[in-house]
Amino acid sequence: MTPLEKIYWLRLALGIFAALISAGYGVWAGRIPQVNPEADFPVDIALFLNSMSLAIMVYVVSYYVIKRRYLLKVNKPKKLLFTGIGVYFLSWIVFWVLLYTIIAIT
Repeated sequence: MTPLEKIYWLRLALGIFAALISAGYGVWAGRIPQVNPEADFPVDIALFLNSMSLAIMVYVVSYYVIKRRYLLKVNKPKKLLFTGIGVYFLSWIVFWVLLYTIIAIT
């Protein structure tokens, strides 16, 4: 596997890890979602923004760790920032929604 392929798969795993951290934060903060279909706006915006901030912080930290390890192994250092960014945030949002759905049902 090339270094960029390793970074791609690492970012996928980190997206799942960030979703676990975000869901854990929501449970720890006492913002466990309740299923209430009659509510006008059943989404907690502050919880989403805090979870998104945690995901961005995990991504930034991962960038600096990956940069230190793979800087000399790639042709363009800018690729270290953007490789896997889509799969990271996509996996984060999918697993974050999945975990909150499981938490709300139980």
